[in-house]
Amino acid sequence: MELTHFDSQGRARMVDVSAKEVTRREAVARGEVRMHPRTLALIKEGKMAKGDVLAVAQVAGIMGAKATSSLIPMCHPLFISGARLDFQLDENNSRVLIEARVKTAGQTGVEMEALTAVSIAALTIYDMCKAVDKDMVIGEIRLVEKTGGKSGHYLREGEEQWGK
Repeated sequence: MELTHFDSQGRARMVDVSAKEVTRREAVARGEVRMHPRTLALIKEGKMAKGDVLAVAQVAGIMGAKATSSLIPMCHPLFISGARLDFQLDENNSRVLIEARVKTAGQTGVEMEALTAVSIAALTIYDMCKAVDKDMVIGEIRLVEKTGGKSGHYLREGEEQWGK
């Protein structure tokens, strides 16, 4: 497999997708923010001083998906037809689970948009809670599923379905 973001001289380039077929594309990404149990309780009870943590993280994640091409140099600006973030509070492991689902009809996929949405949502959770918990850890950000395009369907092995 060759790297497509380099030309024959080894210089960075944006891939030309003009000859690609327009297809419906969707990507799902996930991640998590681990924290102290008391921090998770404050999020659940809606008692964080900065406000509703998950509502703000949801909006921030959607904004992140829309801004991906401004943040990642070789990403194409895309018309995103849908972006959704879901959260699960995992009290047993003291973490917030994040899932982003991004859709488009276009010539290139939305994997980076979904991954960016999760990342920005996680950073927003950290920002809103850092006054009470600087030990939070953002992690496990990964592509879970993608559909559409020449490479077809991808599903990460071992992932459970949620948030559809």
